[in-house]
Amino acid sequence: MDDGRKQPDPVDAIAEAWTRERPDMPVGSIGIITRVWRAAKLLGDERRRTLARLGIDTATLDLLSTLRRHGAPYAMTPGELREASLLTAGAITQRVARAERAGLVETARGPRGRTSSVRLSAAGNRLIEDSVHELLAYEDSLLDHLDEDERARLTELLRRLLDGLAERLGADGKPGQVGE
Repeated sequence: MDDGRKQPDPVDAIAEAWTRERPDMPVGSIGIITRVWRAAKLLGDERRRTLARLGIDTATLDLLSTLRRHGAPYAMTPGELREASLLTAGAITQRVARAERAGLVETARGPRGRTSSVRLSAAGNRLIEDSVHELLAYEDSLLDHLDEDERARLTELLRRLLDGLAERLGADGKPGQVGE
């Protein structure tokens, strides 16, 4: 019966080499952080390739997904988009302008000409519906070597990892002060 353990991999080799060269070196994090980093790189690269094939980039996917998940009528203020996306006002402005030029969103303007609302256009709605469905189905298939219990355990462990990192490093990734 396969218990999921494999032969040592390159990450194990890194930890073993440090242990051999510096027995005093704390190498326990290598097995986790290096694997998470490598998995993130593999998945990020694959997501970019998949999105390119689908005709949408990461920034546009994020904008359109945020609007679509918000619910009908798929409209939000720039401030709501900024808060939901954790981006700067400038980044939201650039994404909205690019998506508007591509006919993926429509904007309403207030009395001073500033954008007051961003709404998915029919073309944007079609693109996000098709893209997200295909992307998520494909990414689900990338995990089909894990059974349901393994996926649930990994999900919970990653949640705990991210919660702990956010607590220690802060939401912006900068170390927080002790006692914050």
